[in-house]
Amino acid sequence: MSEPIKRRAGTKMVPYPSQSIVPERDLGKQPVLETRHLGIEFGGLKAVDDFNLIIGRTEIAGLIGPNGAGKTTVFNLLTKVYEPTHGTVLINGRDTKGLSITQASHLGIARTFQNIRLFNQMTVEENVRIGLHNQIKYDMFTGILRLPRYWKQERRQHQQALDLLSIFDMQGLADVQAGSLPYGAQRRLEIVRALATNPCLLLLDEPAAGMNPHETEELMENIAKIRDQFQIAILLIEHDMSLVMGVCEGICVLNFGKIIAKGTADEIQNNPVVIEAYLGKRKEN
Repeated sequence: MSEPIKRRAGTKMVPYPSQSIVPERDLGKQPVLETRHLGIEFGGLKAVDDFNLIIGRTEIAGLIGPNGAGKTTVFNLLTKVYEPTHGTVLINGRDTKGLSITQASHLGIARTFQNIRLFNQMTVEENVRIGLHNQIKYDMFTGILRLPRYWKQERRQHQQALDLLSIFDMQGLADVQAGSLPYGAQRRLEIVRALATNPCLLLLDEPAAGMNPHETEELMENIAKIRDQFQIAILLIEHDMSLVMGVCEGICVLNFGKIIAKGTADEIQNNPVVIEAYLGKRKEN
């Protein structure tokens, strides 16, 4: 954490109520995500405690911290895999309390996972079209009888899938079995499938895991491209600091389930509390 990391020209971050910062371009707009005193306990153990975060509508944000800090637990709280013990999650200003995973998805939140979860026996295109299911505009009767509306929608979804795959230059792999793809390509396919749900907030759980430096550099470019093209917010968990510092505008650092720092890449990279969390406290002579 102590060595400077090369990154692109930074976005100006400005203060926002609740001791947060957002990109200047998002100021005055309703945040896509706001958590208030969010927390969860397992058998009396506080896995996440008093987690407060605001993400601007087009912000690329990072959630980092040592192994076991509670980062994936936060993602599970945001996507309703877990119901919080206390606190609030707002998506576009709507309280998600009591919602199911499906209902939260319909609000516009999508995610990828640490461990890839593709339908390995299906083709690349079929995996993407699963993400497009919430955009089907024909009824069961039309589908069973294969009426003209059905075929029109099928052609449209085929083209949508190819357009999404083109983000990662994967349209030529549409008919390939997903399970036969190289690891890095499977990672990219999972991101494309999440984008197919038309989210306003995309959660990426260690998207660079298993990628080489060249693939990570391409991923960095594509994360920025996705934000710009779809005008959505992205929150990523990542251990590759070159990726985090290179693409994230606001960064939140978690340790033992609590936020220990929030700020820009420069602020986080030079924060002694963050350095200590990663490297340990230096012994005094």
